[in-house]
Amino acid sequence: MDCKGAHFEKEIIFWGVRWYVAYPISYRQLEEMMSKRGVTVDHSTLNRWVVKQAPAIEKQFRCRQRAIGRSWRMDETDVKIRGRWAYLSRAVDKDGQTVDFLLTPQRDRAAALACLQKAIHHQDRPEKITIDQSGSNTAAINHYNKTHKTAIVIQQSKYRTNRVEQDHRAVKRVVRPMLGFKSFWSARCTIAGGEVMQVMRKEQLVPTSNERQTPAEPFSSLAA
Repeated sequence: MDCKGAHFEKEIIFWGVRWYVAYPISYRQLEEMMSKRGVTVDHSTLNRWVVKQAPAIEKQFRCRQRAIGRSWRMDETDVKIRGRWAYLSRAVDKDGQTVDFLLTPQRDRAAALACLQKAIHHQDRPEKITIDQSGSNTAAINHYNKTHKTAIVIQQSKYRTNRVEQDHRAVKRVVRPMLGFKSFWSARCTIAGGEVMQVMRKEQLVPTSNERQTPAEPFSSLAA
């Protein structure tokens, strides 16, 4: 975490960011929680902390993310930003481990391809991807295969995407009380923080010690 010039100590900023992306609360509720712990901080400041620090924490997480399986499931869900819909695409492996995610303003081949390329960049190429009847995901995988001369197998199944849909629900449960996002960038940063907390609960972060840790401890190590 880069906290140079901050009025508050790094540990306090970390508390605020982690609590917000980990639990279904609003900034005003978080402001009240911090106040009860002797920290007087405005909800708008808390928002700036999250928008600035969540992407940095995601970047650190990428360096320590566990390897995942070669059979993926891909799906997308909608997120409202200032009254307009955006789309959160994600991929998980067959065991439910998070591969990657991406928030995009449209739901089309370009968006699905961007998520696929991001996932492959971080986790290497899968052997097979299971999707529902989504035409955008089918077009994206076919385009990738044609462009890169690969042979990723496409399997269409309405029911085998249940694991990825469970992840959608977990993130939406945290996002719902946030009372809406004011900008696309704010949404992307905040969701990135929530996704990192989700994969930590799945124990997808390579630990720095042999001791079993709570989700707060590895999150703290990323903020160090």
